Amino acid sequence: MIPLHKLKKLPRSQGLRKIAKLLGEAEYRISLGHDISPVMDLPYLEEILGFLVQDPFFPLPAAGALRNIHAGLGGHPGPGNSREKYLRILNTVRHILLSETGRQTADWDLIDHTGRLDPRGRRVFTGMRIYLEDIRSPFNVGAMFRTAESFGAEKIYLSPLCADPNHPRAARTAMGCVDLVPWERCVKEPYLVPNLGPNDSPNYDQYSDCPALPEGPVFALETGGTGIDRFPFPRRALMIVGSEELGVSPQGLAAADASLGRVSIPTYGAKGSLNVSAAFGIVLYAWAAALSHEGATL
Repeated sequence: MIPLHKLKKLPRSQGLRKIAKLLGEAEYRISLGHDISPVMDLPYLEEILGFLVQDPFFPLPAAGALRNIHAGLGGHPGPGNSREKYLRILNTVRHILLSETGRQTADWDLIDHTGRLDPRGRRVFTGMRIYLEDIRSPFNVGAMFRTAESFGAEKIYLSPLCADPNHPRAARTAMGCVDLVPWERCVKEPYLVPNLGPNDSPNYDQYSDCPALPEGPVFALETGGTGIDRFPFPRRALMIVGSEELGVSPQGLAAADASLGRVSIPTYGAKGSLNVSAAFGIVLYAWAAALSHEGATL
């Protein structure tokens, strides 16, 4: 623990960043069920909050929140409600400090309080497979892995140009799910080579090390298809999810149209489209619900 008198001697912004880091370490240790005494104890936390409450430069909403937290502090971190209480205190104060020092919250600033993930807790729908075709954003890839794990996907396949699930931003967003959902890069000649025009002549040698996609029914998440409320979700199939900018490739759409077709989400706003990871979550939930209620058709 850094003595408070040393924190007080630092420039304000630097001191607040140091405190935010300490709070983050304590929050993470509690979330894993560990003792936080190496990082801070209750008297130390009370000292820090008292110091922050005396700071005249916080905006009114933040200053009011800090006063309320300081006034309500009591007891010791432990199981049940006490643990939840301290997690919320640490989390709230940490994010107030991050905002005050000009840092916008990013995915790496968020702490997962569920602890280590046990793969034995997964329910897997055998045959629920996903093909991520040229998803460029690591954030989207990570979010889609987390969604796929939550709704029981058996496996995820990635196109050669899809963002890496092990990229730090993808892994942080996935919150451990990259290690739970089996995945591999692949390509299936010729129709799933990424976004080729009708006159292109791809060099398939560049994909020689990529395994082929599994044989079987295919459908695409894309506009212009059957509404999610009427789509006959299959027991076993590969769902193609396309690029944030271009959607599913013409080759992928042709394959889907020749198989199970397209599933679409009706929207009612002016934009008329959703972020790809949000759309993926909606459709995967509907597919899982159909499977869990034995409503799948094939």
